Amino acid sequence: MLRFILNNKEVNTDLPPGVTVLDYVRYHKNMKGTKIGCREGDCGACTILVGELNDESVTYRSFTSCLTPLGNIHNKHVVTIEGLNVDGLNMVQQCMQQASATQCGFCTPGFVVSLAAFCLSDKPPTLENALAAIDGNICRCTGYKSIERAAEAVAVSMQNKGNETSLDYITRHQLLPSYFSGIRKRLSELALPVNGKPPKRERILGGGTDLYVQQPDQLKDASIRFLFNEDLLKDIRKQGNKCVIGAAVTVTALLESAIIQTLFPHLNRYLKLVSSTPIRNMATVGGNLVNASPIGDLTIFFLELNTTVQLSDGNKRREVLLRNFFKGYKRLAMLPEEYVESISFDLPDGNTFFHFEKVSKRTYLDIASVNSAIQLKIRGDIIEDAYLSAGGVAPVPMFLKMASAHLKGRNLSASLITEILEIVNTEIAPISDVRGTAAYKRLLLKQLIKAHFLTLFPNLPVEELLQL
Repeated sequence: MLRFILNNKEVNTDLPPGVTVLDYVRYHKNMKGTKIGCREGDCGACTILVGELNDESVTYRSFTSCLTPLGNIHNKHVVTIEGLNVDGLNMVQQCMQQASATQCGFCTPGFVVSLAAFCLSDKPPTLENALAAIDGNICRCTGYKSIERAAEAVAVSMQNKGNETSLDYITRHQLLPSYFSGIRKRLSELALPVNGKPPKRERILGGGTDLYVQQPDQLKDASIRFLFNEDLLKDIRKQGNKCVIGAAVTVTALLESAIIQTLFPHLNRYLKLVSSTPIRNMATVGGNLVNASPIGDLTIFFLELNTTVQLSDGNKRREVLLRNFFKGYKRLAMLPEEYVESISFDLPDGNTFFHFEKVSKRTYLDIASVNSAIQLKIRGDIIEDAYLSAGGVAPVPMFLKMASAHLKGRNLSASLITEILEIVNTEIAPISDVRGTAAYKRLLLKQLIKAHFLTLFPNLPVEELLQL
């Protein structure tokens, strides 16, 4: 039996936990404000809020309900557009109305819910953060400028909160329903385990952002183990000279981790290129790896960190280097009963440099045509160690073994980069597809590798490199 709070009411259901929240609220609770759009997590029409108890507070995130199974919301607070109702219009709805930010109205509930997530967060109430909250919502009518004005008005409305928490401020001023103030206590009383013994054979599921696009019908009635709810798999920690990241850590958790921010100060810029806010709130590190996409953004990043994958079957554990994890297109060095428990990599020192590049047809909300990452350990002008990875140029995410080996022990120079580009061209085997021709992808990777060096080492001869 699954139990959670839906808007202001505690509910339980014995529906299969693989049923999506979208189908549950529309067809079992008759809440039709959550719209069916793409069913692939792209349009934002089905956006909901999911509140999770953390220590003494509740953290709210926007989720796409079309890709969220009921099993991932057990013991949590789910808010649909109906759960944001107050007498008259709430503050977000007023801002949308005054800015004429809606026409046909189909997308409007999703925008309102996403902006409500912004209001419930404790991020600075800036226009930039308000716009970031709706980066997963699509509107075909308004041209977006009116929605941008509405988002700005919402941000201005939140700027008077002072030192109050966002939750206290919006409930005290009834900007959103007052029942939100009691959710923390109700969730702490609700925290009960799922009843029944786990099935002997079960599917393993993280955030579901890819599997629910590919296999929605198969997952609906499947026996599933929901790693998304396992706290032991959601940890980011330093352990000796290693950084260990649990498989259920989300992309958003990476962005917000003090450890990760210290190790990779510019990672925020890279991860903003990974999908949208709701998908980043749901997508997990382990899921990105086992997806085995040749252009997985996290996979390419962790390849250049020389990452090790910890696998478990529930009893025994073993390790495999991420570079050896991919055996062919969508084939992994993992047994059927195993799952990714965590990943780990060496902590970098002050002589370590990182860079990530991605090119796609759209800058945001798109998968890569080609992506690449590099790690270099340098003392003086000598490259002590090097790890170079690339996606979109082979059937698997590629660790560029020959190029990486050629960099070690060499003096950093334009001539060395010329040699590396020639070696890389022999290592890769791109194909022509909807993301570009094989020739285009070869050229693109060449440019991305040059971008690594030009960004990390601006004193290199720019004109000479641009002519390579």
